[in-house]
Order: sequence, then C-alpha cells, then structure tokens
Amino acid sequence: MADLIDLDALGPAGPYRARNRETIPDVTGRPVAELSLVPSLFVRRGMAALHRADTLPADRRAAALAHAGQIFATGIIDGMSRDEYEHTVTRVCGLPISVVRAATDAVALAAQEAYASADAARPAAAVDDWHDPLTRQGRALWTRRGNVFAVHAAGNHPAVHSLWLEALALGYRVAVRPSRREPFTPHRLILALREAGFPDDSVLLLPTDHRVADEIIDGAELAMAYGGDDVVARYGRDPRVLTQGPGRTKILLDDPDWRSHLDVVVDSVSHEGGAACVNTTAVFGAGDPAPVAAALAERLAAIPTLPPEDEKAVLPVRGAAAAHAVERYLLDHAGDARMLLGDGSAALRPAVLQLDRSDAPQAGIELPFPCVWVAPWSREDGVGPVRGSLVLTAITADDALLDELVAEPTISNVYIGDHPTYWIRPGIPHDRYLGEFLMRTKGMIRD
Repeated sequence: MADLIDLDALGPAGPYRARNRETIPDVTGRPVAELSLVPSLFVRRGMAALHRADTLPADRRAAALAHAGQIFATGIIDGMSRDEYEHTVTRVCGLPISVVRAATDAVALAAQEAYASADAARPAAAVDDWHDPLTRQGRALWTRRGNVFAVHAAGNHPAVHSLWLEALALGYRVAVRPSRREPFTPHRLILALREAGFPDDSVLLLPTDHRVADEIIDGAELAMAYGGDDVVARYGRDPRVLTQGPGRTKILLDDPDWRSHLDVVVDSVSHEGGAACVNTTAVFGAGDPAPVAAALAERLAAIPTLPPEDEKAVLPVRGAAAAHAVERYLLDHAGDARMLLGDGSAALRPAVLQLDRSDAPQAGIELPFPCVWVAPWSREDGVGPVRGSLVLTAITADDALLDELVAEPTISNVYIGDHPTYWIRPGIPHDRYLGEFLMRTKGMIRD
C-alpha cells in the first residue's frame, strides 16, 4: 500500500489527510490511490471559511484562471506530470487515453477562457461593476446571487470540471465534492488554481461519504449536482440547486439520403467513449429504422476492443462485475427492442437496438458506453419524441420543423445539419449559461 497515490482533501488551511480513507482501484481492481474522506465537522468549518473569505478582484481572477489552465495542462502537480495523471485517470475510469487527453486540453482551455465564457451570459444592457461610468446615467448591474457555490461532481468524464470554473470567474468561492470514481481531475485542477493565485480558502476539495454530502450543499447559497434521474428527483425542486442529469441526446434524421450522414451519427454515438451526456443515445429516422440500425451496427461492430491506455482505444472499459451489471440493466430494460449489436463484455462493446415506434420508452435510457436506440419517426410525430434532449442534431430541410425544434423549451441545444452532438466551444452554453443561474441584474444609478 506504500505506493498508493495519496489524494488529500484540500481545505481552507491546505491539504488534509483524513483518518477515513477510501481505496480507489483501477479497472482490474488493483488499488491505485487512497482518497481522504472528510467528516461533517471538517465540511462545516470549510464552508464557513468560504463564507468568510474575500473575493479576488476581477482582473486577478481572470489572470489566475488563465495561469491555472496552463499549470493544469503542463505542470507537475503534487508530484504527478500530465502523462502520469492522464494514464492514472484512464486506468481508473476506463475511458480511452485519447479521450482523457482531449479532456485535459478542454479543461485547460475552459480555465483560460472562463472569464470570457462567464461574461457571455451577461445581458448586453448590463455592466459588471458599479464603478462603471455608465451607472451615473442609470444602468443594469450584473451581480452575484450569492458568494459560495457547491458542486457535487460526476465521475463519468474529466471534462465535467470545466463548467464550475465559470463560478470562480464570476467571483464565487467554490467547494467541490469529487466523485469517488474519478477524483484525480478536480484534485489536480484545484491544486493548479491555488498555485496560480487563488487562496486556499476560496476553492476547496471536500471528498465525503454520502452521509455528509448534503452538508456541502446546505452550506452554500447555490449548488450544482450531477447524476442520474435519482439526483434530479432529489434536488430538482430546490431552486438553489442546478441539476445536471442525463443528457438523452438525440439525432433526428429526416433525409432520404441518410447514408451520407452516417459518419456524423456514428461519431456522435462513439466519440468520448460514449460516456458523455452529449453522446447520442437515440436516433429517430424518417421511414423504416431497420436499414439505419443495421448500418450503425455494422460500423460500430468494427471498433476494436483494446485496453483504455492503448492509443487506438475507442471504447470504455469497466471491471468485469461493473460491465456485466451494465449489460444486465440493458437486457432487463430492452423490452421488445430488437438487439442488433451488444455482447456486454468487460470492454463495453457498442449496442444498437431497434424500436418499432417513436414513443417507445426505451429511447430514454442512457448508459455510459456507445449504446443507441434507433426508432422510426414521421412528420406527424412532430417534436414529441425528441423532447427532453440536452442536444438534438436535426438533419432536415424542413424549416417549419426547425422552427418548432428551436422553440421547444425542453431541448437545450439544437445543431442543424452534419454537426456531431458532442460539439462544444468556450462561450457556447452547455445547458444554458451557468451565469444565468449564478447571477441576476439590479437597477443601478449613482451620483
């Protein structure tokens, strides 16, 4: 056990090694790290320290975030180089090494662009500083709804840690409860932020067990919680908590020449190892779904099964027990869907399932690997089957339909044409701008 990586909590007075520690294994079950789990008293004191802490001036926040992105991407942090960090994440969470590398770059870029990305949410008529000369004539002022923001993070993908950086850019102090499945990314990122100039009492890493987790949210004014439908059900009615649940991302394929769009469909399903909320989980095609499903199955079946650290790996890998649990869940919920592809091995091989109607409930099932449901759709079905989508790629020439899709409030993002559902850039909202939740406008006039 002497060779295990020590992942300390990062409290307001620096790193803290708790007596209660959890062993983090890799996909084979081999112990890799020990994660300190902090008790309730430590959480309460940490959250109180966040409330007492000062907020860095805006120019210092912007500079520190940009510097932190560079450190995160290139530095040796807590004795770990970028290559060592990426290899560790790959072996623990099972995502292909290429996906983890891209996530490292994405988090670094998000830090460098966090201030500009956060400012993109500001209304055009509002200023972000009451000292602005425009407030002498009367102006809207863009201001925080609180000072302390809590994050219950997910472990499905390292890039989830790119979003909460905008809260720091806006002047919040932040507490992150990492996923015990993948705590390495937030640990590295918060150490980079501290090295770049954020005080220890302005951004915390608070690993906890489930009994203590809610105290982090209770100790903040606003919070963001990642998870499945259970998390949405638990926090969805709390106006202080922004839930980040399943994406249920879809493609609407309304083109007789659907084969010319097959590349973007396959890429949308399999990119990121199929583990991200922006991966396509359902394809609705005009006409008979069988040819689309068969073509998808043929393409996805050609993906090789490789260890996640292999340069050519595409598929996620889980421990055998976890992989078979995913397989059992899929088979238990497939119902009358026709399975064209799927074998449930420890490397989570792609699954393609054909449905016989557009309103089949299975189309809402999202699993952390390339698993896609293919269903028929017609113009008479309208937008109903594709409601509740984080991203919808719509391949259609029907402008009236596009008007309906863009207007549909339960579809967060609409991509028109051959654009993969995982496309995102700094400054583009993920599930609306985080600033829409964290900020508000006030009327302002001064002498």
